[in-house]
Amino acid sequence: MQHSVSAVGIVRSCFKEKFAIPRQPHLAPAARGVVELIPPFDQGDAVAGLEQVSHIWILFLFHQALEDKPRLKVRPPRLGGNKSMGVFATRATHRPNGIGQSVVRLEGVEPGRLRLSGIDLLDGTPVLDIKPYVPYADSVGDARNQMASEAPPSIAVQWHDNALPQARAHALRLSEPLVELIEQCLAQDPRPAYQVPSPERVYGVKFWDVQVRWHYPQADLIRILEVVRER
Repeated sequence: MQHSVSAVGIVRSCFKEKFAIPRQPHLAPAARGVVELIPPFDQGDAVAGLEQVSHIWILFLFHQALEDKPRLKVRPPRLGGNKSMGVFATRATHRPNGIGQSVVRLEGVEPGRLRLSGIDLLDGTPVLDIKPYVPYADSVGDARNQMASEAPPSIAVQWHDNALPQARAHALRLSEPLVELIEQCLAQDPRPAYQVPSPERVYGVKFWDVQVRWHYPQADLIRILEVVRER
């Protein structure tokens, strides 16, 4: 049996690349974006009453990870990328129908536009549905997950002398918490778990319209080298 679905909106996000996106929502509270709703859902009637809600479920499409052949087993990043698990035991992006879900904070409601924070969504992500978070039903006190019982440990983040002033200047220009966003995302250590880079290797990622570059002077430390506007 086959069904077709259409997007109800598109995410406009601080994350312009998949690299360095937190692997779960709320790990970077400073991560912000909006859902731009698509007609006919861009009318006020579609979001009437949503202002009473603090958090929402976003059902979305992993549009850059769609595959023709379903995977039965995947290698989740949480387990280092080296151990296979059944696809239904993980939240890996490689899914049978490419569907993901995230609980995010709803910062504001406007006709045709929802402002969000704590997101883990790539810019341009198609949104398939939006539902209110219901605390008494959606929060399960005795739930357990032995593979991911708590958030992964964070890595220390340092700023090069020039990088922090650069980030603060761009934060003012963008009117966004850019310094916090950079620190919160890089503290998740976005490199693959099996990778041990040399201190000379420089990594980079784009947040909003700025390029952030960093390296690992030691295995358990990130040093941010520069934050520059992409031309």
